[in-house]
Amino acid sequence: MSKTEITSRVGEDVSPAAEVKSAVTDFMNDFRGFQSDITNRLKQQEEKMTMFERTSITAARPALAVEAETGAPHRKAFGAYLRSGDDDGLRGLELEGKALSGSVAADGGYLVDPQTSEMIRSTLSDTASVRAIANVVAVEATSFDVLIDHSEMGHGWASEAGAVPETDTPLIDRITIPLHELSALPKASQRLLDDSAFDIETWLAGRIADKFARAEAAAFVSGDGSDKPMGFLSHPAVDDGLWAWGNLGYVTTGADGDFDGPDAIIDLVYALGAEYRANASFVMNSRTAGTIRKFKDADGRFLWSDGMAAGEPARLMGYPVLIAEDMPDIASDAMAVAFGDFSAGYTVAERPDLRVLRDPFSAKPHVLFYATKRVGGDVSDFAAIKLLKFATS
Repeated sequence: MSKTEITSRVGEDVSPAAEVKSAVTDFMNDFRGFQSDITNRLKQQEEKMTMFERTSITAARPALAVEAETGAPHRKAFGAYLRSGDDDGLRGLELEGKALSGSVAADGGYLVDPQTSEMIRSTLSDTASVRAIANVVAVEATSFDVLIDHSEMGHGWASEAGAVPETDTPLIDRITIPLHELSALPKASQRLLDDSAFDIETWLAGRIADKFARAEAAAFVSGDGSDKPMGFLSHPAVDDGLWAWGNLGYVTTGADGDFDGPDAIIDLVYALGAEYRANASFVMNSRTAGTIRKFKDADGRFLWSDGMAAGEPARLMGYPVLIAEDMPDIASDAMAVAFGDFSAGYTVAERPDLRVLRDPFSAKPHVLFYATKRVGGDVSDFAAIKLLKFATS
């Protein structure tokens, strides 16, 4: 310490503790100044980089693609793969996050990134098909087994001193629902894919979802079970008075290819067991609905009522109606109306993954996208669904 400093501190506390405190204070002041200087420099550098990036993006591509490119790295990699087939970006993305982890299959297939897959699933769920009211399960195996106990437990009355007779034991049936491969093959020109302002993911999801939805909706109703789900109308149907497990029971309208009044609708409702009616729905196409909604009861009230809120299904005799266009039209001997608890009566089993393979060679100058999904379906409870047959017997 200099002589001047010593003179200026006459009368002050010059203990070691005071010197340390003064030194720390000086250091903190110097550090704050250094920190402020570094912050200003970084801010200036960031502004320069931002200006440089904006200039580069404006020169390289239209502004429509900026937000999607900068906000979603997995979209950028997926889009690059669709345009050029280069999977370097996809492999690199596996290390950055969970979006595409483990997506590269041994045969060169790629799972669709999570957001695209969700768009497809949403479209499938909103499609008017039996899927909307059926029991839908996700499985990782090649099939799904449903165990059904449809037999009765034996019983008997016994006296106080009498022997208890042996009774029947209920039997359990196993219904196996195999998963089949559902595929779609949309295509686009290479020039369209090269246009980076085009929303590739939305286009691809829409095309695949449309094909998948229409194909599975038809199969759930009338599929023959050969490389496709087994539709509920493909099972044998018998008069409800002769119904046995393995068949679907039906009631008749009393007229060949037509209604003989609204009583057939009432007969159909009460042909279904009481344990199923609480969660039951009608299934028919638009033409059949147009005919039925004109029916009135004996007091002149319509049996049909429209939904009271947006998105709420119409109701027939108080039960919701699903309009499935794959149901047959009213015709002679047609099973044009179904009624039942489809959450118990029909099961849809599917694998949650969706694969897309890119083929730029088979349809030049177009690029094909081969998408596959595994799905199966079958009746899981033959007592839960009843049919309306447009016939006299």
